[in-house]
Amino acid sequence: MVEINLVRHASDAVALESGDLLFREGDPGDVMFSVLEGTIELSRNGAVIEDVGPGGILGEMALIDKAPRSASATARTAARVVSVDHKQFKYLVQEHPTFALQVMAVMAERLRRANRG
Repeated sequence: MVEINLVRHASDAVALESGDLLFREGDPGDVMFSVLEGTIELSRNGAVIEDVGPGGILGEMALIDKAPRSASATARTAARVVSVDHKQFKYLVQEHPTFALQVMAVMAERLRRANRG
């Protein structure tokens, strides 16, 4: 999995306890998250599809389109995450073009995995 560490020193990280719900499948989304510590479980229709650890991102599609969340995200362990809103996302893409490529690589990996089913 591609690691994205541009926000690893963010001061506005949120602490989660094991079992905390970050977002639910079908919810509207307007931010993505970067995992700083711990593990976040992504699930669709109750089935685990991926565990995202430090350096990983989730919820990135919310910044690309306005569709509802395609999966639920739950802290598998105690974790720290930082949110990235649309304005921050655009800034990161403009200032660090490789960031956009990293996000696209994550999306491509997830799409390929979903298609293998």
